[in-house]
Amino acid sequence: SKMADEPTREWSDDQLKNDDFPKKDIIKFIQDNAAHTFLNEHKLLGNIKNVAKTAKKEQLIEAYNELFESKRFKGTEPVEEVTEQIKTVKIEGKPKEVKTEVVYEGPPKYFKSVLKKGDKANFPKKGDTVSCWYTGTLEDGTVFDTNIPAIARKKRQTKPLSFKVGLGRVIRGWDEAILTMSKGETARIEIEPEWAYGKKGLPDSKVPPNAKLIFEVELVAVD
Repeated sequence: SKMADEPTREWSDDQLKNDDFPKKDIIKFIQDNAAHTFLNEHKLLGNIKNVAKTAKKEQLIEAYNELFESKRFKGTEPVEEVTEQIKTVKIEGKPKEVKTEVVYEGPPKYFKSVLKKGDKANFPKKGDTVSCWYTGTLEDGTVFDTNIPAIARKKRQTKPLSFKVGLGRVIRGWDEAILTMSKGETARIEIEPEWAYGKKGLPDSKVPPNAKLIFEVELVAVD
């Protein structure tokens, strides 16, 4: 298999513009044939179904044509160069205009379902202080941590957990999920081990190594 074999144009513009022509086919072709940075710039990374939801057909046709014009096919860019560019981000002009390249890490390692809607207005931003009531369980239902007292009367004496969100003060799954919640929302968040306590688990607690965690979190306040 020669790296130099360039993919051939599979479809004409007319075929692509036909309403019956599925967006997914164009996305799959570009994902299979384009360099990583090309996909990143055109926001075509990730699950094909999700990309198809956000990308417009015209954008996809444009990207398809651009791929052949710019010949930025898979294998045309050494991976090292890409990471090197990220490390040495050149600041041109005002420091405000620093552009860093986002390294795509794959899909999020948590899944959130909303149990009670919040106000849909007050979403925490990175660095805001959030306050939460929460209960954390393992997949088998074992509660390993909660700040909700067993007796409701005592709730007044205990405080919600408060921390600055988005700064790595808590496990990554929390940091990422809470930024998607609005004040008053209660959500169930299932977190994969990589974004929880990982291979080690939590020593001296009920969290074993490689545990998937399930939290029920109520976002009480955003300051």
